[in-house]
Amino acid sequence: MKSTFAKVGAGFLLGATAIAGVATAANSDPVGVKACADKRTLALYLSTNGTCSSARTLVTLGGSSIDVKTIAALVTPSVVSIKVTSTDGSGTGSGSVYRTSSTSSYIITNNHVVEGAATTGTITVELLNGDTYPATIVGRDSTYDIAVITIDKGNLPVISIGDSSKLSVGDPVVAIGSPLGLASTVTSGIVSALNRPVTTGTTGAESYVNAIQTDAAINPGNSGGALLDAAGKIVGVNSAIATLTSGGTSGSIGLGFSIPINEAKRIIEELIATGKSTRPLLGIYFDNTYTGVGAKISKLSPGEAADKAGIPVGSIIRSIDGVKIADQIGAIVRIRSYAPGSTVKVVVDLPEGGQKTFTVLLGSAPSN
Repeated sequence: MKSTFAKVGAGFLLGATAIAGVATAANSDPVGVKACADKRTLALYLSTNGTCSSARTLVTLGGSSIDVKTIAALVTPSVVSIKVTSTDGSGTGSGSVYRTSSTSSYIITNNHVVEGAATTGTITVELLNGDTYPATIVGRDSTYDIAVITIDKGNLPVISIGDSSKLSVGDPVVAIGSPLGLASTVTSGIVSALNRPVTTGTTGAESYVNAIQTDAAINPGNSGGALLDAAGKIVGVNSAIATLTSGGTSGSIGLGFSIPINEAKRIIEELIATGKSTRPLLGIYFDNTYTGVGAKISKLSPGEAADKAGIPVGSIIRSIDGVKIADQIGAIVRIRSYAPGSTVKVVVDLPEGGQKTFTVLLGSAPSN
């Protein structure tokens, strides 16, 4: 499924610029559940009396607002700065420690952060304490804009994985990363929207994101960093920002977009296991000349999911699992939010008139 996306009034900006780093943090009043974070493992334990032992740090989780100071102290050791140097130039981004052993660590980031060093060039990871390590690419997925890199440094604090499916519009969130090379920068805001169809990259090499939209300040260099919930768990991988001028370079205007962690972690696990990843396959081609509401099917791939389900050519997709589809970008993004082998309900307007719901078993294809 390929298409082009005309960005009207705003563009989506990727990448970053490298400059010297400092750290900032935002504060709010602590409310919610008291817990103790182990200083070595970062494991959380309920505090029954509001105090912790010397080996643990008192933190506050949840509540009606968010304790940014506590989350920053707890999570910044798990978020790294990434510098890439290649024949095409250099840039910076962010990443999070996803898994660690006694000798090495896997770090998640965006594909567009490290793709410049995929064939030539170098990747350097900087930890919170300023130590730097050379990194190698484990695997990349340009379709989902996810990459995994590794460094020969073990026993690092691992970021806690949250559940992006439990997010609601208005929930408080925190973004941590290295905007403009400013390491361990912390910003806060709310979830502004969910299931926002976003496409980035060049025609023919697009990344499609069923994005979490946030007004937490995200700037060039935040790419690949963590979007955290009120419990300090990663719920999104920061990926793109909207700009007022398409392709322009500007700061945050309160429109940032993150890849939901529930979607990203399937890709991450596949990349770690095999170096490659997969995507779900509906097996349709869209009519790029169609300008109405919905996504019009111009052709089916024989023997693939839509063909097997009996969806006829000329149908217009109106919704997928209850989510309304405005255009073909929305359809592509919605389908790619599922894992291969998932069953989805696709509602279409039939070519001869009337509406019908089809149950579709999604196929699988190698991801780019």
